[in-house]
Amino acid sequence: MRSAFLFLLLVFPAFAFRGELTQLRFSDSKIFPGTWRDYWIYVPAEYDEAKPACLMIFQDGAGFVRSPGKPGFIPDAFDQLIAEGKMPVTIGLFIDPGVVPAPEGNEGAQPRFNRSFEYDGMGPNYANFLIEEMIPLVSKRYKISDNPDDRGLCGGSSGAIASFTAAWERPDHFRRVYSMIGTYVGLRGGNDYPALIRKTEPKPLRIFLQDGTNDLNIYGGDWWMANQTMQRALEFAGYEHTHRWDEGGHSRQEGNKIMLEALTWLWKDHGKKPVSVHPDRCKSRASEWLIPGEDWELVSVGHNWAEGLAVTADGTLYFTDVPDSEIFKITPDGKESLFAKDSARANGIALGPDGKTLFTAGEEVRAYDLESGRFATLKGKAFANDIVVSHTGDLFYSSPKNGKIEWMRPYQARGEESPIQLYSTFRSHPFRGPNGIGLSADQTQLLVCHFDGPFIHSFNYSAGEADNNFRNGQPYFYAQRPTTDASCALDGQCAAASGHLLVGTEAGLQIFDQPGRVQLVLPKPRFEDGRINYCCLHENTLYIATRHRIYKRKVKLTGAPAWQGPPKVPKPKL
Repeated sequence: MRSAFLFLLLVFPAFAFRGELTQLRFSDSKIFPGTWRDYWIYVPAEYDEAKPACLMIFQDGAGFVRSPGKPGFIPDAFDQLIAEGKMPVTIGLFIDPGVVPAPEGNEGAQPRFNRSFEYDGMGPNYANFLIEEMIPLVSKRYKISDNPDDRGLCGGSSGAIASFTAAWERPDHFRRVYSMIGTYVGLRGGNDYPALIRKTEPKPLRIFLQDGTNDLNIYGGDWWMANQTMQRALEFAGYEHTHRWDEGGHSRQEGNKIMLEALTWLWKDHGKKPVSVHPDRCKSRASEWLIPGEDWELVSVGHNWAEGLAVTADGTLYFTDVPDSEIFKITPDGKESLFAKDSARANGIALGPDGKTLFTAGEEVRAYDLESGRFATLKGKAFANDIVVSHTGDLFYSSPKNGKIEWMRPYQARGEESPIQLYSTFRSHPFRGPNGIGLSADQTQLLVCHFDGPFIHSFNYSAGEADNNFRNGQPYFYAQRPTTDASCALDGQCAAASGHLLVGTEAGLQIFDQPGRVQLVLPKPRFEDGRINYCCLHENTLYIATRHRIYKRKVKLTGAPAWQGPPKVPKPKL
């Protein structure tokens, strides 16, 4: 009865629109299981099956296709603007939110209405629903462009935030958004967007905001104020955006009145100038630390789980593949080779004070002489994760399985020439869920990530002193949580000479100031990549490791590797 492709062709008077509007029903969702929903496809008369058409998706779709001749009836708007050359040939996809029927035999029971769950929810679920389930239904019938510059989204209230979220999460698929009376308030986390926009590396999006002074002011927040806050955040981060404020309430009535204006603005210059970022307008840290035109460059691919990163003075990169128990190196000329096999599932790696000894943390803690290739086990059954070595040789590693941080220090009296022989275990410290570990740029703080987050703990550290380590511990750094329901996954870290801390997380690469606040988030290069596991700054080149890949990009930050000794760090702005 509710098959995935049941459809009914709607017949309207010929004067209403010139194309074809088809109503269908979808009830086979894997992303929102158990739901059924109606949807509509409008194909303008100008559509040529030999040419890929643009696509625009409307949330709460029925409201945009059931009032021929009235403002906001999209087939009429498309017909007019396409005929006038103000927008490209565009197919409209109009989708209602899902409904989960109540179990049979429960008289009076209500179905589960999925609208708030699908629309107000943060994260990529709704975007993935569009990309993986709904757009393929249209593509089976019509030729649709897969260029994100050819795709737009529109909605009102919760449909507006759903449209923005889909573009925010997947700018590789959507670039243009018309948001009417957007629900950027505290229902399911949408109130976080203004801060996210300010902190995150700008994305290539074009946004038209509409709202009125008489919009809702209820338990979840003040819609009118929230939309203004969104606009201010978009302006701060340099986004291509505009807005229209009026005196309307919580209704699409005012937004429908300016539909032609909004669509014209959203699609302006299509085919001539793509939607892009605007570094010259950006006031965030992105304009200070990132280089215009520089993006992530793939360095290595095909690993089971790429982790730990360390770069020697000459620019040779070392990294691990944990499940395969291997260590790789990439020379400055880009040649990749296997450095070590059977590495005891080495995870984190760090260079020693001489810059020629590579320390690894895994099932064992080991030291590798980079010149001879020989290694020695410093501690067996360590079950270690990440590692850092100070410029004086103090070695710290995290052990999630054992729930503690281990400190190993060099013998001061033995004097052997080989650094491989100079270490022994000195002290442990209990810690719940330790993961990434590092030192502040000035090497006065030992920094330990709690994996689930959102805290990075700071301890006082003084090189070479036996009695004052693990003192004054505080959950000091506060990370940006991911928009998904995943943990923060605070992992590998590195320091910049400016005193900033860089940490790989589920939300992306997060950059903190010395007082512990997130200043900038760099999203992972590809949506399909796993979280950012590790990071490393060599001079002005930033390296990151994701699940299967290693990337690099040029930045304006400069690295401060622990083995080289602490730089003079400026006093932070509080």
